[in-house]
Amino acid sequence: MSGWTEVSIAFAAFLAAHIIPMRPGLKARLVAILGRTGYLIGFSLLSLGLLYWLLRAAGRAPYVEIWPQQLWQRWLVNFAMPFAIALTVFAVGARNPFAFGGRSEGFDPERPGIVGFTRHPLMWAFALWAGAHLLVNGDLAHVMLFAPLLLFALSGVFAAEARARRVLPDFQRLAAHSSLWPGAALLTGRWRPRGLPSLPRLFITLLVWAALIHLHPLLIGPSPLP
Repeated sequence: MSGWTEVSIAFAAFLAAHIIPMRPGLKARLVAILGRTGYLIGFSLLSLGLLYWLLRAAGRAPYVEIWPQQLWQRWLVNFAMPFAIALTVFAVGARNPFAFGGRSEGFDPERPGIVGFTRHPLMWAFALWAGAHLLVNGDLAHVMLFAPLLLFALSGVFAAEARARRVLPDFQRLAAHSSLWPGAALLTGRWRPRGLPSLPRLFITLLVWAALIHLHPLLIGPSPLP
């Protein structure tokens, strides 16, 4: 299998898998079979496995430079990744009625948590990861990888927002102290954190960040350090 063929197949498989959360009927059947926890674990493992295959396939493709890599680009990625990881860690397990398949039961709009920072933390984390890696990887294979992933993440943000506005009859009440754009509700004063961030989740964020820096050369190839 040629490098370009493998990238194409891996990318198609990754996109196909991520249609599942956007199809409520299909997702509901899987949840009924696997249970909610089983579905979340299975989908997460499938996503990570396909993403890893996609990254490795891009690394094996022929190298065709579009723009050269600069030192400041590597620093930018290392600055952006802790924020992407933090958004992910704080979003996992949080009540979020605005996400695909999210439920409003148990969600307190007066204390929205990470949802106050943005209604779509996971998709913004994915967009931040893809955008930063697009900037620092200027070869054709990785541009073909990260540019569509960035567009996929951003389209997911606005698709989830449109769906939430359509299916949640009390959207305005639930969204009163949150924002679509990260940090917008904080800047405008519509949301104020009710305390310090969760220390266990901050610790997990730092642990994941350190693990990714350590394992990146072993699992992906190049070191992420400048």
